[in-house]
Amino acid sequence: MKTANRAGLLPLVLSIQFLFSGAAKAADYAVGADLSFLKQAEAEGAVFKDHGQAKPGLTLFRDHGYNWIRLRLFHTPSRLPNNLEYTVALAKDARERHFKFLLDYHYSDTWADPAKQTIPKAWEGKSHAELVAAVFEYTRETMAAFRNAGALPDMVQVGNEISPGMLWPDGKLPDHWQNFAELLKAGIKGVEAGAGTNRHPRIMIHLDRGGDKAGTKHFFDKLNTYGVPYDVIGQSYYPWWHGTLLDLRENLIFMANEYHKDIILVEVAYCWRPTEYQQKPGPFPETPEGQREFLDAVNRLVLSTPDNRGVGVFWWEPAVTGRLRSRGFFDDDGNALPVLNVFDRFTRH
Repeated sequence: MKTANRAGLLPLVLSIQFLFSGAAKAADYAVGADLSFLKQAEAEGAVFKDHGQAKPGLTLFRDHGYNWIRLRLFHTPSRLPNNLEYTVALAKDARERHFKFLLDYHYSDTWADPAKQTIPKAWEGKSHAELVAAVFEYTRETMAAFRNAGALPDMVQVGNEISPGMLWPDGKLPDHWQNFAELLKAGIKGVEAGAGTNRHPRIMIHLDRGGDKAGTKHFFDKLNTYGVPYDVIGQSYYPWWHGTLLDLRENLIFMANEYHKDIILVEVAYCWRPTEYQQKPGPFPETPEGQREFLDAVNRLVLSTPDNRGVGVFWWEPAVTGRLRSRGFFDDDGNALPVLNVFDRFTRH
């Protein structure tokens, strides 16, 4: 990874020049981070340092070229902080530092992911028609809250990692595609209604199939038969779950050529100390340098997506404490690791 074939660099350089110039498409390249836990971590005393200097987390990421923040929203969380009030406050802080903002609706009181898409407690017992109305009204009202706070998202995920559907059992796949499509459309209409008439956020459909071409094809081929309107394909890519870099490359090429949508790797991560690859070799060492090499390699693949359809990479929770810290950008003392510097070469002038 430390050496490169010079002849092979030309297409990449041309792609980078295009994406980071005025010729880039409407969706500017997203150098992004999901920082949903940041406000809580700092409130509890976490300090993040860049070359030994303590800085507010948002300032630190902005200093290293990050231009997008991703924040999740739970309906009524009982122990996690990511309710509407918390998320609006963090979004406002990000706006003040000139970040663009991707909002991630989980449509649950807790984590919604491939293993669970648990209906909010407030919606239990509702019929399908009542759920469709609830999704629309909740999305419209929460979007209006962001708009009124001066923190309207630039992009919205209607659901999180929804390859198995959402709002189980009503919208669970593969048995309830019609219900699922109607729930998605209700969320999208809610985004538009809550955003107002001046500007509508772009709509992302987010899967957990970064290295799975067959799974991606199955989902989007079926989804597209229901006429669900969306702008961006979002994918998660954690190599211990989602395949090799060659698998990722194959799927990026397939998605760009088949669906003609912009593509963002909206969740990526790798550990800086042995965590996921203790029983088998990983694609990179689980060391600070290996973590940096992983993000650099993934970003290069996204940049080389056909037709410049690869428009961004988001790291999942780089500023955390506790058990997830090994996937973050900071050591146990809060010092920045080499991975923080990956985008400096692309964003500094």
